[in-house]
Amino acid sequence: MRKILIIGAGQSGLQLALGLQSKGYEVTLMSNRTADEIRSGRVMSTQCMFHTALQHERDLGINFWESQAPRIEGLGVSVAAPDASRAVDWVGKLDGYAQSVDQRVKMAGWMETFAQRGGQLVIHGAAVSDLDFFASRYDLTLVSAGKGELVSMFGRDASRSPYDAPQRALSVAYVHGMGPRPEHPEFDAVRCNLVPGVGELFVMPTLTNTGRADILFWEGVPGGPLDAFQGIKDPNEHLALTLELLKRFLPWEYDRSTKVELTDANGTLAGRYAPTVRNPIGRLPSGGLVLGVADVVVANDPITGQGSNSASKCAAAYLASIVERGDQPFDAEWMQATFDRYWQTAQHVTKWTNAMLAPPPEHVLNIIGAAGQLQPVADRFANGFNNPADFENFFFDPDKANAYLASVTGQSAG
Repeated sequence: MRKILIIGAGQSGLQLALGLQSKGYEVTLMSNRTADEIRSGRVMSTQCMFHTALQHERDLGINFWESQAPRIEGLGVSVAAPDASRAVDWVGKLDGYAQSVDQRVKMAGWMETFAQRGGQLVIHGAAVSDLDFFASRYDLTLVSAGKGELVSMFGRDASRSPYDAPQRALSVAYVHGMGPRPEHPEFDAVRCNLVPGVGELFVMPTLTNTGRADILFWEGVPGGPLDAFQGIKDPNEHLALTLELLKRFLPWEYDRSTKVELTDANGTLAGRYAPTVRNPIGRLPSGGLVLGVADVVVANDPITGQGSNSASKCAAAYLASIVERGDQPFDAEWMQATFDRYWQTAQHVTKWTNAMLAPPPEHVLNIIGAAGQLQPVADRFANGFNNPADFENFFFDPDKANAYLASVTGQSAG
């Protein structure tokens, strides 16, 4: 039986560990926190997983919260005018529903399941020196801990990383008590609110420790009015500032938020990081090799909501590559090929996310505007969040965008 070590117990590490375990591999999972510490700790992320990523969980039978989490059936976009009125407002319908489960709930539950199924769980914050000691005892070592010292083993791929500084200041609040959405009270949607030159606000229904909640997620242009959360330690002060900015820039979202309160004292988060693609193979001091997973090797800004989706897709691709390898060695050539297989998907996410961080060109504004009049355009844009490869067909190139819009208006006129 082949022995595999996974460092990091997030979406990709745990999904991969549970998948390998189900295939009969001897898996050791190393986490710097226990399940109880994760469950009672600070929120780790925002996450909205779309159909393809959710299906990877279903395929492994680990979609434990599917019946409890809100079914997200649409994705809406609003654009604020300079006077804080709504210049654009529409919602696209998803072909398959999306869901969000607080990672504190999911990772704690998955970690307990892994241990119950006989997996070796080691609670230890791993350093490079630990990996050097452990790696020789395993057939394959995977690093899926996206923060900290271990990431420094994987060099930045400058050709795939156009930004060397954070492009947004991030701020998250998990809340109870948001009012119903007047535009479509009959179904849930993720709402993306664009404030040109200032930043974005995402509102997503989620399942947390205390039941259904909503995530208020500001992405602020650095140095702008939304870049105001650094140094705020008091969660209630964090929420108050979140709401103050809502009232100023997005009054239609503020109107739903007048009675909100935090889900818990650990329901806020703030930070920033530079979007980076890294080389997938890390070399240990002893010469051993380790393979980077998910956001260790491809870390995109969360503006397109792809982090947990990409982690799920990476885990699924790596699982398939490991199983197909059989008893052959997990050498550098295999590691590179395994990453390249994931990059086939990830490259579209990176290209689209980096484009969304820049001021939108005219043809993109035309698409966003047209979606307000043409439901097929709204629906196609919404479903791009599940399959970002489709943006190649109509989003990046002005000629393709114009041809697509002409084809839709031609159909609607016919």
